[in-house]
Formats: sequence, C-alpha cells, structure tokens
Amino acid sequence: MALKYNDIKPLLHSERHSSKWVGIIGLTIGLVLLLLAVQMFTNIQSLLREEAPKQARAFDYLSVSKSITNENMGKDNSFTPNDLALLNQEPQITQVAPVNSNQFRAMATAGDVLPFSTDLFLESVNSTFLDRLPTNFDWHPGQSEVPIIFSSDFLEMYNVFAPSQGLPQVSAKTISSVNIFLQCSGVRGTHNFKASIVGLSDRINSILVPENFLKWGNAQLAGDTSPRISRIIIKVKDANDPELLHFLDENNFHINKDKVRFGRIKGVLQSTVGALGVFGLLVVLLALILFAFYLQLTISNSRDNIHLLLLIGYSPGWLAKSFTFSYFPLYVTITFISLIIVSVIQFILSTMEFTHTALSPYLSVPAWVTVGVLIFLILYLNTRMVRKEILKLT
Repeated sequence: MALKYNDIKPLLHSERHSSKWVGIIGLTIGLVLLLLAVQMFTNIQSLLREEAPKQARAFDYLSVSKSITNENMGKDNSFTPNDLALLNQEPQITQVAPVNSNQFRAMATAGDVLPFSTDLFLESVNSTFLDRLPTNFDWHPGQSEVPIIFSSDFLEMYNVFAPSQGLPQVSAKTISSVNIFLQCSGVRGTHNFKASIVGLSDRINSILVPENFLKWGNAQLAGDTSPRISRIIIKVKDANDPELLHFLDENNFHINKDKVRFGRIKGVLQSTVGALGVFGLLVVLLALILFAFYLQLTISNSRDNIHLLLLIGYSPGWLAKSFTFSYFPLYVTITFISLIIVSVIQFILSTMEFTHTALSPYLSVPAWVTVGVLIFLILYLNTRMVRKEILKLT
C-alpha cells in the first residue's frame, strides 16, 4: 500500500535554509508592490473619469498655436503646410481647421448703448468646428450687416470690467440686441458695416465672423489673399490622451494647459505607477528565483530519499506535484498578508477627498485577477522545475 505524502514528507523536508525565509519576505514585498501598482492604476482611471467626465459629444476641440520662446520671438511662427500635414497624420487627431484672422483694421463702436470704441481682432473657422451655429451666421459680398459670434469668456470679462468704467453690464440675451458699427479699413480703402452678435461660443475664445466676410475683407481691403495662420483648431477623440500631449509638446505646439491638465497628470501618474509595478515585478521574480534555489537545494539534500521513493514505485510527476503543493499553504499565507496590507492602504485612500466622488474602499477586479494569475504561475513553474530536478535522479 502506497504511503500518503504526509507520511513521506519528513524524507523531503529534512533541512531548513535561510534562503527560504529571504524568499518568503521578498515574495511578500514584491507582491505588495505589484498589487499596489495595479490598484493605483485603477484608482487613477477612476479619479480622472470623475474629474474630467465626457460630455455628450464624442470629440474634444483644442486651440493650438506655436510656442513662443526667446529663441523664436520676432520670427514667423505661423503654421506651414508641412505643420498642417504633420497634424493631419497624427492618429489621435481626426480633423484640423485653420483659424484665419483679419489682415485689415477693424474698429467697432456701439453707439449710445455702450459708449466706447475699440479695435477688434476678427477670426473665422470652418463652421463645423463651432459649438453653436446660428442659422443667420452667413455673409455674402454686398451685404451691409455682418453677423458675429462672441466668446462667452469675453462677455464675462466685459461684465467684470464694465462697472469700473461706468459702462452698463449686459446679459447673454441683451447683447444680441446691441447694434455695433464696424469700420473696416486697409490699404485699398474703407468700408462701414452694421454688426450684431448672433451667438456666444464656449469653445473658441475669439470674435468670429463668417469665412466669406474675412476672405473678402483680406482680399479687397488688405490685398492679402493668403493670410498667415497663427492658430488652428484640432478635433480629437480624447484631449487628455498622454500620447497626443507628448506629440504636441515634441513639435513645439502650444495648447491651453488647463484644458488638458488631467491628461498631463494622468501621464505622470501612470509613469510613476508603471515604474512601481515594474519594480514590484522584479522583486517578485527575484524572490521566486531565490525560492526556486531553495527548492532545488532541498531536493538535492534529499536525493537519496527521493531515489529510494522512485525505486519503490512513486512516479516523478506525483512526487513533483505533491512536493510543490505542500507549499501551497505558504503561498496562500503570503497572498493573504499582501492583500491585507494593500486593502488597508486602499481603505485609507478611500477616506481621502481627492474629488467630489470618493474611491471605492475595496480592491479592484484587476488586483484580484493579478493575485490569481500569479499563484497559478508560481505553482505551475515550480512543479515543472521540481519534476525536472527529480527526473535527474532517476
């Protein structure tokens, strides 16, 4: 009658080695670091989803210009055809639209309602890039009235500035009824127009006029049929994509840092968590190598007993499997301790107010999957290694 493994266990575990405990401690530390990296990555994704939620639209729109430095200051920093081609080739960018500006002088007055006058910078962009497109936002040569889309931020700035200058504040509805007198002049003459604000834009900080009007004014008043492009609008699937932000920085393209701050934070945190995960994985691998060395040493010290067991009929596969699984309670203990440590850390993090929505106090599914996969790999690889060592004794 064959003996059970517990009966022959003393024959295979006759020695104690310090490498065993070093491997156990290393495996525990490595597993804690690896689980922390997986859990922190999940936390980052959760926080950024809550802090920067997607709107109903499927795309984001970013205003892009050339970065101005001491080295290129005073030079032509407009976008070239090569720049536009480079942007169109970037996978994260789905569409590019140049923002054209006036090459003629535009002066606006608002009569008695808003008693002030100012020079304006006028711009135009493809209408598909506008967040609000009024039905009357159109212009043809010979038309005396010019429709304008005003930036919501500009209106807010005016309402902050107006009281200190004795000017009346205006609401979004009221501003559409203000009659604006627009004087456009250039080297080829002067034209006067009436203008009215037909809509407000939250997307583009500018004073927008129809493309037809700006092309006509640049050609007829300034004699410029190919104005320089100093700003563009790009349509992207995710404005916080770290790869997109790296591409823009690498090519000296400037965007509003506040609009993509979550993407930059995400990139830094993911790099940090990735480094932590790699370090944890290395510690786990080193601990497993040391533990495998301990198993090999144990088998080597018990080679006479193992040889005897093989002679009386025990199969190498059964001995290898039984020998490896005898350490299963130890692996479970290491895993349990690691999970307790990471769970306590996660619970503490969940009590902190990072955003308006708290983190879950429980470990994520990827963390549990990591534990399961790691235990399976440890048992599988150790069984193969032990079986190989036992076969050498046959």
